[in-house]
Formats: sequence, C-alpha cells, structure tokens
Amino acid sequence: MATQFAPEAPFTYRTAPTAIEAFEAWLRENPQARPAHTHPWDVSRSDIYVEDRWGPIFAEMRAKAPVNKVTGTPYGDYWNVTSHKAIQHVESLPELFSSSWQHGGITIGDPPAGIDPAKLAERQLPMFIAMDRPEHTGQRRTVAPAFTPREMVRMEDEIRQRTAEVLDSLPWGERFDWVDKVSIELTTGMLAILFGFPYQDRRLLTFWSDWAGDVELTLAEGLTDQRHEILMEMARYFQTLWMQRMGAEPTPDLISMMIHSPAMSQMSPQEFMGNLVLLIVGGNDTTRNTMSGIVHALDQFPDQRALLEADPSLIPNAAQECLRFVTPLAHMRRTASADAELFGQQIKAGDKVVMWYISANRDETVFENPDKLIVGRENARRHLSFGHGIHRCVGARLAELQLRVLLEEMHERKMRVRMAGEAVRVRANFVHGFRKLEVELEKRS
Repeated sequence: MATQFAPEAPFTYRTAPTAIEAFEAWLRENPQARPAHTHPWDVSRSDIYVEDRWGPIFAEMRAKAPVNKVTGTPYGDYWNVTSHKAIQHVESLPELFSSSWQHGGITIGDPPAGIDPAKLAERQLPMFIAMDRPEHTGQRRTVAPAFTPREMVRMEDEIRQRTAEVLDSLPWGERFDWVDKVSIELTTGMLAILFGFPYQDRRLLTFWSDWAGDVELTLAEGLTDQRHEILMEMARYFQTLWMQRMGAEPTPDLISMMIHSPAMSQMSPQEFMGNLVLLIVGGNDTTRNTMSGIVHALDQFPDQRALLEADPSLIPNAAQECLRFVTPLAHMRRTASADAELFGQQIKAGDKVVMWYISANRDETVFENPDKLIVGRENARRHLSFGHGIHRCVGARLAELQLRVLLEEMHERKMRVRMAGEAVRVRANFVHGFRKLEVELEKRS
C-alpha cells in the first residue's frame, strides 16, 4: 500500500456497542435530534421498514409518479426512482448518473453538516462501487476472479460442509434466533473464507459491517468519531493480515488478490478501508438478510413452502424469488453529472437520485402478484436486488450459491422452520432485513 498504518500489538478490538444500540442510545439522549419526515413520499424514514409498512407508499408512487422529487428531508432533497424500467434506465447511464464518492457516493446519506473539510477528507472511504470508470473498472477486475463460475464450483463443497455443520448444530423443538444461529454464522464464515480471515474472530466482521453500513448513523453527529474509531480498528486488523501476506505466493483470498493487483496494491489507507467496507457489507448484509427473509417468507406463505418441499428442483428459482421478495438492500444512490430529463422529470446537475430496488422488485408491470412469494415464478431472475449494469453486485453468484445450498441442505434434513416468537426488522433505509427471528424446527413428513 502507498501509505501504511503503523502496526501495533497487542490490541483489543471492541465488540460493543452494536451500531443500532449506539444509535438508539444517542436518540434517547438527544430527542430533539430525532429526524423529522414530513413529506408523504419521503421513504428515507426508517420506521416504515422496521414496521413493514413501506409497500403501499411505493405502490402509490409507482402508480402516480414513478420518478418524483421530495424536499426538506433529513437527508436533503432527492429524487425517488421507483419503477423497474426507470431504475434500469438510470443504471444504464453511469456517466450521466454518477456513483462516485466524490459526488456523493451510493447511499442516500451525506457527511454530517459542518464537518471540518480536513477531517472529511481523512474519513471519506473511496470504494470501487462508489467510483466511475475507469477507476471502477480496474478495481472491480481485481476482485472479480474470486466470484467466477469456476471459483463457485471450487468453493461449493466447503460451503455445503459449513452449512451442514451449522444446520446440524441447531436444536429441534426449541425456540432460537435464526438470525444469530444461522444467517450470521453462515455469512461470517463465508467472509472469513473469502478474506482468509481468522475464523475465531469472524464475528468482528458482522460488528464492523453494521457500523459501516448503517446509513442512519450519518444523522447522529455525536457518533461520527466513534464510527471512525471502529472502522480504524477494522483497518488495523486487515492491515496486519496485509503485512503478513506481502511477499508471499498469490492465494485465492481477496487480500492476496489486492496485494498482487496493479489497480489495488498501492491504495491509500482510506481507499483500503473503503473497499473493505464494500466487500464486508456486500458479502454480509445481502446474504445474511436473505437467509433470514427466506424462512420468514416461507412461513408467511405455507402453500409455497409445500410446493418447495414437494419439488426440490424449484430450489434454484426459489432462491431468486426470495432475493426479489426480500430485497436485502433497499436503495442505491446516484448523483446527476449534468442536466437531464428522466421519464418526463427535469433532473439538474448535482441532484441526488435514489433508486429504490425494494420498489422495483414489487413493480406490478413486471411481476404478477408481486406482494406474494411464488417459488415457481417464471421471471424471478428479473429482480434488481443485485443492481443492474456495470455496478451489478460482483458477488452475486456467491450469494446465489449460498442461498441454494442452504435450501438444499434444509430439504435434505426435512427441516421445516416455523416462526415461534419475535420477528424484529432492521431499522434502516439501506439494509433491509431482520435483526432477530425466533423460530422452532420441526420435521416434515
């Protein structure tokens, strides 16, 4: 790396508080700072997701104004893009609708108002998903070999083994939290494999992912320093791994790929941290929340669960349908680089454009009966949960593989998962999923 962190040891990495615990505590201590959302179509408000009442709001927008502007929100003014067709159009014009961190990045949040420019420059985290071409192309190509079809074949046996071990460790007939025991355990284990990360410390990856990916933290100025300190701890840990592997022979893990890549071997510390955040959040939240959403949705639609239990050949398509139905990342943001017309609306250079994947995946003009899980849906693969165009998720194949293997191994064990208690959703407008799912296992006949 061009600039390196000074290694320090020994060092204790914090594991508490979680991001949501810190944010909720901050709101209790600063009730006057609670964000106020007054526009009826301001879907940046996290309460509609934690309470699962976002659907009718997006349906109204798709019917009346698929592209519309809201003003005066806690995240400033922004354009809602809510239809499948409009989102694909925006994603297909990456020069016009920029992803670059220099123009605002990929989430609806912005840096805290009034932050010192020098501190902002130090804390901005460039990552290749938040870059435009040509920088995006070179860095994406560096990590793409980790997710080729050939690599998926190589990794499947290990993924299946780890999935089997996790499922075999679960109690039958007792209540437990599926998110903690299955979704987090499987995704952190997968990330540990990808990074060559010490397995005994894998839960740090979840802790860092939540602190890095919680957009609501941008509203809490009092947590800015704490968030930066935690991300610096993450960088310190990965810097140690980097130093250990410098000069070694190339290996299939992502750190080795970066070290041996002309596009990424000379990253600044900020860029290094940014790409770690991208790979950790992308590899963690998408799969973790879909793994949770699968069991919740199948319990919600027992007729579809029965179809899947009777015909396991539906499993690959069911995984795609669950990705559509759950939509583990609710939005992505772009910034207009020039004045443009977008489906009859006049977008100005510098405008914030927010693509709501969670809405596109329920678009009635594309998906018949979109609010129902249909495991045999013929066009389930048209979902936009991985995005579209040059920024489509580089790890999509791996997520699909993990979900397929999970469903196959559950079927092999005749494992039926029933909701047995509390279902707590994530309070966020970016990550969409569950914090807790109390379930019980039963054997199907």
